[in-house]
Amino acid sequence: MAGEANGSSHPFTPAAAWATLMEGNRRFVESVASHPNQDAARRSSLTGGQHPFVTIFGCSDSRLAAEIIFDMGLGDAFVVRTAGHVIDNTALGSIEFGEEYLDVPLIVVLGHDSCGAVTATKASVETGAMPAGHVRGIVELITPSVLAALRIDSASSIDSMVAEHVKQTAARLLEESPIIAEGVASQKTAVVGLTYHLNDGRAELVYSNGPITA
Repeated sequence: MAGEANGSSHPFTPAAAWATLMEGNRRFVESVASHPNQDAARRSSLTGGQHPFVTIFGCSDSRLAAEIIFDMGLGDAFVVRTAGHVIDNTALGSIEFGEEYLDVPLIVVLGHDSCGAVTATKASVETGAMPAGHVRGIVELITPSVLAALRIDSASSIDSMVAEHVKQTAARLLEESPIIAEGVASQKTAVVGLTYHLNDGRAELVYSNGPITA
């Protein structure tokens, strides 16, 4: 139905999707990426529909290209991106679309080291000055995560704040979406939070809810 994904049968369960995703990241980190599902045959096979095995809700940062860092190809990932992976109705609706209409078994919230949106929010919390334009809305949505990180450790680094923001964003997906919550409750879906390390390309698990182990 969905062809091949990362050199193995298309993963239909959260655990299989998780294993496939992390195996792809391992290949990327070790510089042995196989660049699967990127040829003409794969392109042609997808003209009748898509069956991605993972929804990735990540930051818009140019260094965070999901298909590259997880060594995936066409039709493998349903990707939603906003600066600082902040949730609004459109982003949440897009993630729900993957759950409701595409039966995606794994939802990933993906943050990264040195996030500019989190850095801007930290500066706003410290100075009380808000950025201009619609960037203000992004900072307002990240502020609760920055404050939570500071409550845990008043000397929190940007990367610690990013990890906290990933955790809070992943938890909010279940809190704000009955569709996603039901998918996790029925074990049809899992939600995980990852932080991506820019220096070595490694994606680190910081949050999980659902059956990602076989």
